[in-house]
Amino acid sequence: MTDGQDDVDALLPLPAAAFHILLALIAGDCHGYGIIQDVEARTGGALRLSPGTLYRTIQRLLEQGLIEEPRRPTRAKADPRRRYYRLTPFGSAVARAETRRLTELVRLARHVWRVAPESS
Repeated sequence: MTDGQDDVDALLPLPAAAFHILLALIAGDCHGYGIIQDVEARTGGALRLSPGTLYRTIQRLLEQGLIEEPRRPTRAKADPRRRYYRLTPFGSAVARAETRRLTELVRLARHVWRVAPESS
């Protein structure tokens, strides 16, 4: 898949789990359990990915070309038994597009709340 704007737009909106996984990988390569921990910490425990949700979503992201499995982890002390994942340039473009989409949605919602009459 190429990273043209039409290809990016075709994947939006992203499911919440997919978006959080992409965000977790922005900082660098990570294994599944690390992704689960990152998402839980970043959301203050509001989102806890189950292993089933995580690995089904990872499989979809791999198929879509948003993430990849690097040949070997970039961390020197990485456990060789773990599978690591990396954000692709296309995945980064999709994550940025989803961020812009959500930002615009929040902007519109704030506008509606500012102009809405007080409810009783």
